[in-house]
Amino acid sequence: MSLPHDAKPNAPSDEAHKPHNFLRAIIERDLEQQGGQPERHFAGTPGDAAHHAAGPLDPARIRTRFPPEPNGYLHIGHAKSICLNFGLARDYGGICHLRFDDTNPEKEEQEYVDAIKEMVSWLGWDWNQGGTSHLFFASDYFDFMYRAAETLISAGHAYVDEQTPEQMRAHRGDFTTPGVNSPFRDLGVAHHLQRFREMRDGKHADGAMVLRAKIDMASPNINLRDPALYRIRRATHHNTGDQWCIYPMYTFAHPIEDALERISHSICTLEFEDQRPFYDWLLEHLAEGGLLAKPLPRQYEFGRLNLSYVVTSKRKLRQLVDEGHVDGWDDPRMPTLVGMRRRGYTPESIRTMVEGTGVTKQNAWLDYGVLDGCLRADLEGKAARAMAVLDPVKLKLSNYAEIFGSLEHREPSGAPAHPHLPELGQRQFSLGPELWIEREDFMEQPAKGYHRLYPGNKARLKAGYVVECTGCEKDAEGQITAVLAAIVPDTKSGTPGADAIKVKGVITWVGVHEGVAAEVRLYDRLFTEAQPDAGGRDFLEVLNPASLKVVTAYLEPSMAAVSADTKVQFERHGYFVADRVDHRAERPVFNKITGLRDGWGK
Repeated sequence: MSLPHDAKPNAPSDEAHKPHNFLRAIIERDLEQQGGQPERHFAGTPGDAAHHAAGPLDPARIRTRFPPEPNGYLHIGHAKSICLNFGLARDYGGICHLRFDDTNPEKEEQEYVDAIKEMVSWLGWDWNQGGTSHLFFASDYFDFMYRAAETLISAGHAYVDEQTPEQMRAHRGDFTTPGVNSPFRDLGVAHHLQRFREMRDGKHADGAMVLRAKIDMASPNINLRDPALYRIRRATHHNTGDQWCIYPMYTFAHPIEDALERISHSICTLEFEDQRPFYDWLLEHLAEGGLLAKPLPRQYEFGRLNLSYVVTSKRKLRQLVDEGHVDGWDDPRMPTLVGMRRRGYTPESIRTMVEGTGVTKQNAWLDYGVLDGCLRADLEGKAARAMAVLDPVKLKLSNYAEIFGSLEHREPSGAPAHPHLPELGQRQFSLGPELWIEREDFMEQPAKGYHRLYPGNKARLKAGYVVECTGCEKDAEGQITAVLAAIVPDTKSGTPGADAIKVKGVITWVGVHEGVAAEVRLYDRLFTEAQPDAGGRDFLEVLNPASLKVVTAYLEPSMAAVSADTKVQFERHGYFVADRVDHRAERPVFNKITGLRDGWGK
């Protein structure tokens, strides 16, 4: 079910029946145990234990967050997490934070921050509630993170390791071999505090040493074998500039961010399941040190949504862009949300698809056709109709002057803008002596069951007259350059004689005298295989060479003044959108979104 246009995404849901899943069961259990309102204090802004202790009880029944790293554009896989986190907060009277996990200065840019905010908003979600913004940056917590690191060192839970990266990898062990303690591990708190402060003050080279948690090098969970907490990295940060030359590791920063923001349910994908023991270990030790307030956040994992015929690896998406296989991050063939928006997918269709997949503890593959089906269901009830000829050939009406008295006469015709939405009004077009029709609507030697134009056969011009085909014209190479036909008098649609002659074929058309010439981009799937990178295969080997075909088409005159981003159903052909970047009134450009039915896998 898609959200209504006037929905407030973070407001408590009025739905009588919510789709049930294990995350909802967890939240409902937690709220029941807490009497419906958690005993969690929140001071109004993120902060440490003392900060929140001075605040009132949190008015939000739950707090979730969507925490993207601003190192690329959001893709269709992110839509699941966005809708899940914001949707749960909405349904349970909570608040969802939009937080940027910007702890890696070398890959993060303001461009991505802006693009992520735009796409979350485009999907229909809002991080503002009650006049308060819940937009946060991990980099705003760098001071606290450094303080937390010193607290761990002072308590004997962290140390500075000066082994080389190669030595650390060799000593880490594997699934069958325990790791080996670093020779620097037990040098003493004073030593490690001094070295960590030297790291902070820029006295050592990049990569010379790291701060590590002191847990258990023999743990069967390799993530608990003294994971790295801080590294030296001289790089200008998009938010903090050159203030820092050491940066926290993601696995260290992320739990702290959740705790400072008083997140109640930290919901992430399954690849973080093995990190949960460290998540809990870190927060418990910082709470014991008096830095973080209880109750602490709890992490829960769900299965990732994978869509067939796309890749969602940021590295691979960047490769497609950098090597020119696509025309940028917003190329309509890309699975990025900016690309899907430009292609013409609606937020409602994406939300419907995401909700329909449910929430489980297993990763799942979804056929791309499911998304197209959600889009058709959304656009069927609101996209205006129009006639378009994508592969044009002329139809010459030989008796036009005889029927209408003059070749200059234009016979008016029309049709509803939408068959079920009379409020959208009528579209107007007219008949002339020459029309554009689809090349496939004529066959000199008709195949069995063919009911359109061939010599001696009659067919109806949609919203117009019945015509009888009399032949065709060809060029010197034998290519058909025009189809010839005669109008059957008194058969105009909507008149008493319309049913006088029964025909099986109806064809769409556009008058040559008024057709709007347009560039139409016929997009198809970017890959020919459902799982392009399966088994480590080079995904570039299965690029679809026919993923884009550009044609000059002719559209009915109602399309002359449509604005960019307008979605329309071109009758017979499918759903199209006026390109949000290149479309101009003087140079119309339309993108094909999807056909009227699924043409794949049949």
